[in-house]
Amino acid sequence: MMVDLSPLWLTIQLAGTTTVFLLLLGTPLAWWLANTTAKARPFVEALTALPIVLPPTVIGFYFLILLSPTSTIGRFWVNITGETLTFSFTGLVIASMFYSLPFMVQPLQTAFQAIGRAPMEAAAMLRASPINAFFTVAVPLVRRGFLTATVLSFTHTIGEFGVVLMVGGNIPGQTKVISIAIYEHVETLQYAQAHQLAGGLMIFSFIVLLAVYSMNRKLAIHVG
Repeated sequence: MMVDLSPLWLTIQLAGTTTVFLLLLGTPLAWWLANTTAKARPFVEALTALPIVLPPTVIGFYFLILLSPTSTIGRFWVNITGETLTFSFTGLVIASMFYSLPFMVQPLQTAFQAIGRAPMEAAAMLRASPINAFFTVAVPLVRRGFLTATVLSFTHTIGEFGVVLMVGGNIPGQTKVISIAIYEHVETLQYAQAHQLAGGLMIFSFIVLLAVYSMNRKLAIHVG
């Protein structure tokens, strides 16, 4: 019996979309955390790291409430789009961004802190604007950090279960990602189909991580 691969493509789409948005959101946040002396920094760092210690079902439950049509955010979305955020792909992206946020921010924050202030100060002395200095000096210096953060965020999103189950449910073609499909196959005693999906996901994750470690090593040798 052929395995339905639509959950796999939906999972890749979810992980890719989440990673792109996390790059846009997580990069300035990581830069701020690496350089700020504000008193709010520990609070923001704790909030960013919260998904690491919270059970995914807890995150999913509160996002289910936060994005429901009866909430302010959910009602606003329904008014402008006519669709709900819960049990939708958009809702999955929002919840996934929070769930994978620390896997984007923490590697970037560490990388930004490692380069120190000297390169940016040197760029400022050469009259480079802060934005120009960031993209021409800081970003190239933390290429390994960006690679690690991107891959960790992507693979972590692929492995979601509790969050996507609570927020998205099990709607084929819309919210039924690969982890939900595996659970469904196991629940209905279709172990062969579950094994194919689970084994494929395990191999894919290993190959991605192997590629990252290899590329990081090459970058380290090149920089050295």
